[in-house]
Amino acid sequence: MDDYINISSEEEDECFSDRESYDGLDNEESDSQWVPPKPSSIKVITKESILAAQKEDLRRVMELVSLREHHARTLLIYYRWDAEKLFSVLVEKGKSALFAQAGVPLVESLDPDTTLSSSMVMCNICMEEVSGWEVTKMDCGHCFCNNCWTEHFIVKINEGQSKRIRCMAHKCSSICDEAVIRSLVSKRHPDLAEKFERFLLESYIEDNKMVKWCPSIPHCGNAIRVEDDEFCEVECTCGLQFCFSCLSEAHSPCSCCMWELWLKKCRDESETVNWLTVHTKPCPKCHKPVEKNGGCNLVSCICGQCFCWLCGAATGRDHTWSSISGHSCGRFKEDVVKNSERAKRDLYRYMHYHNMYKAHTDSFKQESTLRETIREKVENLEKRDPSARDFTWVTNGLYRLFRSRRALSYSYPFAFYMFGDELFKGEMTEKEREIKQNLFEDQQQQLESNVEKLSKCIEEPFDQFPEEELMNTRMQVINLCVITDKLCKKMYECIENDLLGSLLFGIHNIAPYHSKGIEKATELTVCHTSKACNTGPAIKPDDDINGCTLESYQPSGSGSSDQSGCSSRKRPRMENFGGAFFDLNLPAEVMEGN
Repeated sequence: MDDYINISSEEEDECFSDRESYDGLDNEESDSQWVPPKPSSIKVITKESILAAQKEDLRRVMELVSLREHHARTLLIYYRWDAEKLFSVLVEKGKSALFAQAGVPLVESLDPDTTLSSSMVMCNICMEEVSGWEVTKMDCGHCFCNNCWTEHFIVKINEGQSKRIRCMAHKCSSICDEAVIRSLVSKRHPDLAEKFERFLLESYIEDNKMVKWCPSIPHCGNAIRVEDDEFCEVECTCGLQFCFSCLSEAHSPCSCCMWELWLKKCRDESETVNWLTVHTKPCPKCHKPVEKNGGCNLVSCICGQCFCWLCGAATGRDHTWSSISGHSCGRFKEDVVKNSERAKRDLYRYMHYHNMYKAHTDSFKQESTLRETIREKVENLEKRDPSARDFTWVTNGLYRLFRSRRALSYSYPFAFYMFGDELFKGEMTEKEREIKQNLFEDQQQQLESNVEKLSKCIEEPFDQFPEEELMNTRMQVINLCVITDKLCKKMYECIENDLLGSLLFGIHNIAPYHSKGIEKATELTVCHTSKACNTGPAIKPDDDINGCTLESYQPSGSGSSDQSGCSSRKRPRMENFGGAFFDLNLPAEVMEGN
């Protein structure tokens, strides 16, 4: 492969004009109409906006299904705040099945707070007669005294079941009205009523698979909500970039399962055990590992026990030219040899992938310090020629280097598990494994080669170059940005379609590749009008929806999912990368610095 691929002058004028800016490309010669950027589907929910976000989802369900607020909350908590799944079940199974599963009474009482007559009423829990003014009737129709209800609620709240407190009646699965719970508990235990309120509020995050707390340490207090796909990487407003699915650091193209295994393998003593297996043998008496430091096969442990290094059996202390006292081990033991060879092979394989991963990770850390150096170089160029062109190609090249280096470093843990036996044993024949490994490694090596070339160009003292050499460096950086971006896309497509997409048993999802880097979350703006929140025609209580099909209602906010809520293996690509040649979306700290 050549040092860099030249781009035609026409293509360069179209895509890499000197009028580049951090916000986008500004080409005066282009006749195409400007298209506003797609709004971010990732939202930041602060402590102050949790209630507003919760009210937004509640209002949506209340309007579409014509329910009271506490019944809408019961449905959403049961379906883990997945409104799209709730509507899908409503369309497929009907209102009766939907309400029965969630514990919502199909026929509500006219007014659950309406008191009974002033006559005496028998409570079926405490078996005492109380005044009709001292009993409460729930939506399900069951009526008990306020004292029994209060004790029931207090026990359930203390047990942590406050989000779904069921009716006390035998075999009744209806969920109690939260307003009644709040009213009765607050009279006796105001602090417990506040705890109940907090549980209801936090259920929006704790039970919602599309909303999770930011894992920053110390905690920034933000939660992140995604709308399209839970298998993604996000950046919180605090600056932390992480995997939304597993809440660890951003690790694509590794799947969450692979990354968890890799971290465990790197931090525990598994590879130390492999080394001990290869280079030491256990003492037959104290079982401590012993390393041989000489040529004699009669070794002695620090505990005093002598044993044969060849087979590990205990022996006497005498050793002659023909035998070891009290021992003979001339028989070949195939299993022992196989285990030792396997341990050596696994150790060397792990060391190769770990060394490559560590090398690129260290390079990424070193290159992260180039921000100030690049800024100084650009300032020197501007001082040398105040009327010089825009030098944003330098910054674009730097951040393209960051993202390509990160993807390259995490591709080695992926390859370690993809082509090993730990996760995918039996998924591929040896021939298929060899073909796929060669395909992936060819793409990986092409990306690695161009990333190193880009790194070399960025680190050169181009601020001291003459004008002609500076323009050559500029063209190299721009071309390498295009190449590394395309190679990253190609590698991700290979992983998703040819490697992970062809699996028969295991399902591994990875975060998609974005040319502009990890998407940044934006502040949640909650609509306050019912028209803005209404995403479809309201489903009336008397509507017959049992005959509807899924085509009559298309969910719009939770990506592709099946009835169990699991993401499908084949995820549609969310954006077209055909025209995005390089990144202009700089990290927040750089924008603030500028």
